Amino acid sequence: MNTFFARLGLAAPIIQAPMAGVQNHRLAAAVCASGALGSLPAAMLSPEALQVELQALKAATTAAFNVNFFCHATPAPDPAREVRWHQTLAPYYLEQGLSSECIPSGSGRVPFNHDSADVLEAFRPAVVSFHFGLPAPDLLSRVKSWGSLVLSSATTVTEAVWLQAHGADAIIAQGLEAGGHRGMFLTDDMNTQMGTFALLPQIVEAVRVPVIAAGGIAHAAGVQAAKALGAAGVQIGTAYLCSDEATTSALHRAALRSPAARHTALTNVFTGRPARGIVNRAMQALGPISPLAPAFPLATAAMGPLRTAAEAQGSSDFTPLWAGQNTAQIQARPAADITHDFIAAWRD
Repeated sequence: MNTFFARLGLAAPIIQAPMAGVQNHRLAAAVCASGALGSLPAAMLSPEALQVELQALKAATTAAFNVNFFCHATPAPDPAREVRWHQTLAPYYLEQGLSSECIPSGSGRVPFNHDSADVLEAFRPAVVSFHFGLPAPDLLSRVKSWGSLVLSSATTVTEAVWLQAHGADAIIAQGLEAGGHRGMFLTDDMNTQMGTFALLPQIVEAVRVPVIAAGGIAHAAGVQAAKALGAAGVQIGTAYLCSDEATTSALHRAALRSPAARHTALTNVFTGRPARGIVNRAMQALGPISPLAPAFPLATAAMGPLRTAAEAQGSSDFTPLWAGQNTAQIQARPAADITHDFIAAWRD
């Protein structure tokens, strides 16, 4: 096993993808207990909530774990764009009996900062991972001073080379099949994005640090294919969405088990940034990619009330149903069983 994973004491180089909104410390702890690297998503947690989750995770496992943050640039307010977006959503607000006055302020997603680092420092996690590049050099140096390994996602070879040059200890090659937000940070050109098994060997050839495959890997054959193409490990998310420990909602679970799960697409209508999910009414009516959506993460605020109202009526019309392209293997069972299958696949 390479140096990155050897330091973590894992049974195999398997990482559970951090999935904000559908998990907490329980899933991460279950994966850690099974011999893989469990991940805690922190992009939507306040410092106070982060403290609670880290304490619970630390109490549940003595194994190495990963804590994940976003490091996007906070966009400047654009009132005109916000007005256009609210006007676009107005018919759906009217349909749901909502007023635009109920739109909350803020985005719910704050990039990694010193407030979060203040909380994190007491726990000194074995791995700290980032989405959308890396944080500012002073923050990155602070993380490394704890002895934490740094991991980040690349969606192109250029991004991978940049991450290596700026301090990443390992790189996730995030293929186009992956569910949730694209990790792209040097470009917003979707034509640059490619599938996992095209991207992976190119990044392996271009960098010296370990490369972890992510996107569309949901069964033993996918794990073995990634390994054959030079991956030092694999990161898996969608396969855990219906696990016993995930907090995935009943509506989201129902969608994952339905024929609708065969059709996923990239959309920016929920957050302002491309992310892959099961196609639903909001994506069909507003996008899937809309030039009107405010910059990430500002689009979230106006979609929130629609989501809440629809879900109260048993509808996922306005819910971001994040999922990767390979949903056929999803099963409702303990995360330990899922993890053991992936560990066995890597060892075969």
